Amino acid sequence: MIKVLISVLVALVPVTGVVFGQKDISKWQKQAKNVTIYRDNWGIPHIYGKTDADAVFGLMYAQCEDDFNRIEMNYIEKLGRMAEVKGSPLMYDDLLMRLVIDQGEAQEDYKAAPKWLKKLCDAFADGINYYLHTHPEVRPVLLTRFEPWFPFLWTDGSIGAINTADMSSSDLKFFYGEGKSFSLAKENEEEPTGSNGFAFAPSVTSSGNAILYINPHVSFYFRPEVHMVSDEGLNAYGAVTWGQFFVYQGFNPDCGWMHTSSKVDAADTYLEKVTKQGENWTYLYEGRQRPVTTKKISLKLGRGAGASTREFKVYYTHHGPVMGRLDDQWISLRADNRLANGLMQCWLRTKAKGIEDFKKTLDLRGNISNNTVYADSRGNIAYWHGNRIPRRNPAMDWSKHADGTSATTEWQGYHDISEIVQSINPPNGWLQNCNSTPFTVAGENSPSKTSYPVYMAPDGENFRGLNAVRALKENKVYDLDKVIGAGYDTRLAAFEVLVPALINAFEKLDGTASEKYADLAGPLSVLRSWDYRCGENSIATTLAVEWGQKLLPFITLNQTKMANPLDQAESFNLFVASARPDMLLSNFAAAVGDLKRVFGKWDIPWGEINRFQRISPAIEPSFDDRLPSLPVGFVASTWGMLPSFSSKSFTGTIKKYGLYGNSFVCAVEFGKKVRAKSLLAGGNSGNAGSPHFFDQGEMYSKGKFKDVYFYREDVLKNAIQTYKPGAKK
Repeated sequence: MIKVLISVLVALVPVTGVVFGQKDISKWQKQAKNVTIYRDNWGIPHIYGKTDADAVFGLMYAQCEDDFNRIEMNYIEKLGRMAEVKGSPLMYDDLLMRLVIDQGEAQEDYKAAPKWLKKLCDAFADGINYYLHTHPEVRPVLLTRFEPWFPFLWTDGSIGAINTADMSSSDLKFFYGEGKSFSLAKENEEEPTGSNGFAFAPSVTSSGNAILYINPHVSFYFRPEVHMVSDEGLNAYGAVTWGQFFVYQGFNPDCGWMHTSSKVDAADTYLEKVTKQGENWTYLYEGRQRPVTTKKISLKLGRGAGASTREFKVYYTHHGPVMGRLDDQWISLRADNRLANGLMQCWLRTKAKGIEDFKKTLDLRGNISNNTVYADSRGNIAYWHGNRIPRRNPAMDWSKHADGTSATTEWQGYHDISEIVQSINPPNGWLQNCNSTPFTVAGENSPSKTSYPVYMAPDGENFRGLNAVRALKENKVYDLDKVIGAGYDTRLAAFEVLVPALINAFEKLDGTASEKYADLAGPLSVLRSWDYRCGENSIATTLAVEWGQKLLPFITLNQTKMANPLDQAESFNLFVASARPDMLLSNFAAAVGDLKRVFGKWDIPWGEINRFQRISPAIEPSFDDRLPSLPVGFVASTWGMLPSFSSKSFTGTIKKYGLYGNSFVCAVEFGKKVRAKSLLAGGNSGNAGSPHFFDQGEMYSKGKFKDVYFYREDVLKNAIQTYKPGAKK
């Protein structure tokens, strides 16, 4: 490999001189006249355009107004140019992107796209570029002109997701950077966040209308709330990742859709037997040697006078790029990480008129990594576990590396949508998924696990899934408020497993051990009377979470002994069954000791520690104990919390501050007219000077929702600003 000439970490210095030609400017000015943006009292943009492309143009302009920095950084990441901005530490992250997302193919897909899609992509680029033209004070970090092929870099709807079959940039570093042999095994880690989706049929709602609950868990401020309308039949409301030109999770007048991330096996790694022949490599396949193909990838490190370039010679088999090494074998990756169909599917579902229309979008099989929870105005509810699923030999264990030398491990096309795990209009009247197994999606009316190959649904059960099934069974009749109430159930099912084991261990103490842990009697009495519900005034929540965090490394170790390492509930039960009493008690004593050391007492309410704060518009958050913050009674999804709020302390803080969890949350009822209530983490604007930077902060900390303005009369009634893109406000 060619050595790095210079490695430098650069500051985020913006580039200057964003200049566009008059022909482009005149075109944009003309299109802007076809667009009207209404900002409501929450700062949410309602974009009205004559055509779908006009609505996209307006949406991208409005997104730039709210947070151009996040749009730009999302595309810098997808283009594999982060090291250009932040220096050599991100070099292998860029290499990973370049290996699994081919920019040349993205450009070709744009050229070959149907006319309607090309118009939307043109409008995407034009809306952003017009914003840069009309806001010369905005200095991009790197991207001075956005191109219409950029949207084809998406993996599916979620800009952050790529399928790597558990390969990572560190694997690339060993293989392409240092060339060391190392032992690589597939790892299964629980999602740090997660998402929840519920659907309710007319048979269990007071209005006789279907209701959908949309609850993605992502990094805070990862998605804004938007509304897009056109004279061509578009009327979609919901969440859009910065830089998307379509509503990713949301609804239209006829139906709604929520995506939860999935463990469906949509990517595989192959062990390749390679041989060096001169300067080239070959690999064995079906008894014959095939040439390993090569490609050069050039990465820029830093900018300006201190910039350097690193050139990599990368390798491919017919399975895909070589990502690492296991002893003397190479590991290649097969994954569909860039699909034109995914982009088409994401747009077309926003205009679906009902379940048959929606199924047609699923037939595109462009959704690689997500499940879908669905409801519509005709009373249908549905769930599909995954979408684009390769057909494989069901007798093989696809959780392990496949034999790259044999044709028996090749994908055999893709499963038809009718073949994947799904539930449509179950008799119980509700559906749920919390990144959990699809075999509890409708309680006792769920699909049967034995009817499907393992690779189609390897997902295990988690405590959110268990909580959701329990919560949804408790009401016989639902309305919007009861749906939100179920979504905000505060029981922490994980501690229903852990705490009894702790108390039992303490009660069985005698002699020296009893004296050793005598100081724990007070804290344990709090847990003994706890109802396992969290809250900002709950001391038990503080004790449980602080103790639970200390146990997590030990619980994770047990996963290697499990039949399904993805089953969180089983891993906790296995841990409790084998944990020594002293281990449980000593870690609890350590947690109590930490609280005393840091806060001066152990009996501190959770809300005094767990806080919500937004003080900076920067993508990398900063927090300060000296500045105002809000108490939050919620906890991380790890413990079975449905409305997830994951927090931690930072350098210079003793309190814990939220980073990710509930983002855009929405409950939608589909009747003759749509009714919806929503909530967004903090606020819709990324500009610290905006009144909408943190105007939903207190509501968010309490789980208090606002009414959605979906119909034009409501939008106009609540509009605070009305303007055309490019116009002075």
